[in-house]
Amino acid sequence: MIQTIVYGFTIGAILYFFSVGLALTFGTMRIINFAHGMVYAVGVYLFIAFLKVFDDSFLLALAASVIVMLPVAYLIERFIIRRLYGEGLDYAIIATYGVLLIGTDAIKMLWGTTSQPVNDPVGISIEVADFGLPVYRIAIFICAVVLFLALRLFFKRSIIGKIVIAALEDSDGVRCLGLDVNKYFSIIFVLGSALAVLGGILYAPISSAEPYMGFHILLLAFAVVIVGGMGNLNGTFIAALALGMVMAITGRFWSQAANAMVFIVMALVLIVRSRRLTQD
Repeated sequence: MIQTIVYGFTIGAILYFFSVGLALTFGTMRIINFAHGMVYAVGVYLFIAFLKVFDDSFLLALAASVIVMLPVAYLIERFIIRRLYGEGLDYAIIATYGVLLIGTDAIKMLWGTTSQPVNDPVGISIEVADFGLPVYRIAIFICAVVLFLALRLFFKRSIIGKIVIAALEDSDGVRCLGLDVNKYFSIIFVLGSALAVLGGILYAPISSAEPYMGFHILLLAFAVVIVGGMGNLNGTFIAALALGMVMAITGRFWSQAANAMVFIVMALVLIVRSRRLTQD
């Protein structure tokens, strides 16, 4: 059971790394961003390529991948996402889904369709109740907690964070103050994309890389954002860990139903919320 709990927190941590960018993008820009999956997948494949360049140095390859993807994310926001502000959600879905398809096809052309494993950079396990728990998984969970606390501090204490929180509640009001909201949206978009790349790279030694990995995690991440509440950063963290635990516990007894259980939970949450709204 201890092993299942650790595995659940690990999955939840990865979901958090990926989902927090989606939550911020929707909360501030009202954009459903499928391109997030492209950034995630391409970042992981770049990481694999950089591993060969840097003689399997995990940290150097990770840093290089994130740095390379930052301008890519900025260009997506500047030339695609920004043109969709104020438009219907369907425009954003079609445009960003196209970016995801282009990225997936680029991966298949450059790296092929075969999944590519990534070695555990730590490679150490600790014995707990006769089970070997990989230290790497525990480290991922600790990284997620540190990220959560760092983001809370960033949004509470920094000027940029306070402006973004204000824009989450009333972007038009922030514009009326003479602030260039688009500039802050760009910062948040690039930050969220960097976290998606980071999450993908941390997850690669556990799941390996494959061209459609961006599609797979997107569905789970949307469930996290819906359960946690659109634009709710605390809710996103709690929902990611909770759904990660649901996947781990379900997978222990019925692995085929692990992903399906996430969407059953999401449906139950939506039903409860709709009833509360009806009662109100």
